[in-house]
Order: sequence, then structure tokens, then C-alpha cells
Amino acid sequence: MSMQDHLEEPASRRRGIQSVEIGFRVIEALASLGEAVPLSAVAQESGLSPPQAHRYLASLVASGMAQQDNKTGRYDLGPASLRLGLSALARIDAFNIADVAIAAYVARTGRTVQIAALGPLGPTVVRWHMGRPAVMTSFNVGAVLPLLHSATGHIFLSFLPEQEIDGLLQREGGGETVDVAQVQTIRKRVRAAGRADVEGTLIPGLRATACPIFDLQGRPILSATALAAGTSARAGDKARDKDAMADLVETCRDVSARLGWRHRV
Repeated sequence: MSMQDHLEEPASRRRGIQSVEIGFRVIEALASLGEAVPLSAVAQESGLSPPQAHRYLASLVASGMAQQDNKTGRYDLGPASLRLGLSALARIDAFNIADVAIAAYVARTGRTVQIAALGPLGPTVVRWHMGRPAVMTSFNVGAVLPLLHSATGHIFLSFLPEQEIDGLLQREGGGETVDVAQVQTIRKRVRAAGRADVEGTLIPGLRATACPIFDLQGRPILSATALAAGTSARAGDKARDKDAMADLVETCRDVSARLGWRHRV
């Protein structure tokens, strides 16, 4: 369609297209608020006046995209929105999305990154992306990393429910009693930082920074771990390292968001 044709479109059609865009804005507002909310909250979040928001909500409720509680009058996402969201999630290939994003990160930063998932024996390397220069280790694809002594392991240790990893911790310790204080210290540090940093615990002189990749339920389904030689003394290298690690955190958060996770500050 040419610009002239667009200008000659009936005003009602242009308004109709805009109405769809605003309708999706209201749906996004309901999604971002995270719970059933009053009309005023929807209006504020979507940037509409209350009367405008009410008109759109009425249409969305009629179509099943939104719903209103008869007792409280609050609005929330409706069954049609949930079906739409679940259908979209069913089409998501989490590993492929993460793999492409991490490959781009490696191209930008030159860092070597391993991607891991939690397998039946523990955190398991599922992909390597070699940087410049490449960091070579004995932990190839299929290698199982320890929960207590690797940055990758600290991610799953910190963000998965305790009951899901207690058995793995016991196996890792050879049946000996787990040091609960050590585990809690790791969890507190990693959860506060949003990432795990380990240096020299598995391979002397090797530094690892791991970030979680969450799914819709906030579960760490993957971890991305950047590997590098031990901390450099040069200020320029330290500045580049800081930027690269911040980039890794943002990359993993972006992948998580594409998988349905919502970051809460």
C-alpha cells in the first residue's frame, strides 16, 4: 500500500487498527500487574483514562481475553489470554533461543561460554561456545559439574527448591552430611547478586561467572557460564571484564523474558 493509499483510507479503518493496538496495551497492562486489579490500576498502567480503559475492558471481557470478578470488580487476564499465552509457550524452543543469544554474546565479547542444564546426575554441560582466545578445559559436553564447587552448580543450588537437589547434594558428598551453613551462604550470596562467581575451585587459574536462565515459573532451566583466565591486574582488562559480565547478565535476563519470566526488582 502506498502512502497516498494509506492517507485515503477511511478514518474509521485507521481508528480500528489503533483500537487493536490499544486493546493489546490493556492486555499487556493486565499481564504486567501480575494479579487481579481495579480499573484505576489498569488505566494507569496502560496510559488511558478510566473511561477509556473501561470501554476496552468491556470488549476484552466479552471476548474472554479479560475477566472481571463479580464481587470485587477487579480485572484480570481471561481464559482466552491464557490459552493464547500457553499456545505461544508451546512453540518456544528454550534451548535454541538461549543458544542463539549466547552465540551472539560470544561474538560481541570474545568470552568462552558453556551452557548447562540440570541432569539426573547434576549440572550437565550441553553446549560450548569458544571465545577469543578459546578457554580449554576437561569439562566437555556431557560433563557433570559439582553443585558446591562450580559457578554453574551454584546457580542450580541457589534457585531450585531444596527438595529437588538434596539427593544430588548427598550423592556429591558421598553420603556424608551436607554442610548446611555452607549451602545457605552460597544461596544468600548468589541470590543477592543474581549470578555466581567462582575462581580456581575446579581448575587453578580459571575464573567462572554463571547466570541463570529462567522459565515462566522462575525455574533455572539453563545456566550460562563465562570462563576466563584468573583476574587480570590491568585496569583496562578489569573494565572490559565488568562490561562483559554485565552483558551476560542482561543477555540471560532477555532470554528468560522471552521464555515468559518476569524480572522483579
